[in-house]
Amino acid sequence: MAWWWPLLLELLTVMPTWAGDELLNICMNAKHHKRVPGPEDKLYEECIPWKDNACCTLTTSWEAHLDVSPLYNFSLFHCGLLMPGCRKHFIQAICFYECSPNLGPWIRPVGSLGWEEAPSGQGERVVNAPLCQEDCEEWWEDCRLSYTCKSNWRGGWDWSQGKNRCPKGAQCLPFSHYFPTPADLCEKTWSNSFKASPERRNSGQCLQKWFEPAQGNPNVAVARLFASSAPSWELSYTLMVCSVFLPFLS
Repeated sequence: MAWWWPLLLELLTVMPTWAGDELLNICMNAKHHKRVPGPEDKLYEECIPWKDNACCTLTTSWEAHLDVSPLYNFSLFHCGLLMPGCRKHFIQAICFYECSPNLGPWIRPVGSLGWEEAPSGQGERVVNAPLCQEDCEEWWEDCRLSYTCKSNWRGGWDWSQGKNRCPKGAQCLPFSHYFPTPADLCEKTWSNSFKASPERRNSGQCLQKWFEPAQGNPNVAVARLFASSAPSWELSYTLMVCSVFLPFLS
C-alpha cells in the first residue's frame, strides 16, 4: 500500500468533524453582528432567549423593537399598523436573525447569492434556514389580516424619503393576498432567508425563531445535526487536492 493512503483515510475520517465544528456557535459577518457570540444579560424583550449566548448587543435588540428600526431603516408599517400579534412575530424573527449563534449551517457569502448589490456592511446572510411548521403557521395566522404591498421585502421599495415605502402602483392588501400560504410568508418575505420545514417543534430537525429561555435553546442540537452533514467547501477542496497530488509523491 502506498504510504499516502493512511493519510488520505485519516483526512476522510476527521474532515466531517472539522467542518461540523466550524459551523457551530458562530456569528455571521454582517453589519450588526458581534464577531463572536457571548453572554448579553440585558437583551430587550423578544431577544431575551439569546441572553446566555448571543450574536447581538443590547443596542441591536432595542433597535429591533422600534417601529422604524435603524438596523435597516425598515418600517413594518408601510401599509398602516400591523396587528399586535403579527408585529410580535416579525420582531421575533429579527431577534432570531440578529442574535442566534446557531445559524452556521445556513450562512452564505452575499456575493455568491446573485444579489444585485450587497447591503452596506453585509458580507454574509442566512439562506434556507428551516423554520418549524408551527412557527410558519402561527406567523401566517397572526398576520393574515394585516396589510402589505409586496411579497419580497428584500428589494424594490421606494427609498426616496429615507425609509421603505410601497413602490408606485403597488396596492396595500391583506397579507393573505401576497402570501397565500404559511410557507409563502416564511420563505418570500426576506428572500429565502428562511425555509418552511414540514418538521414540527421538538423534532430536532427544524429551528424555532423563538423559545422559552428557561427550557433551553432547542436550536443548538438542530444546528449540530445539519452541520454534521454539511462539510465546508474549503475542506472539501483540500481533500480533493490531496487526493490528486499525493500519488505523485510516492
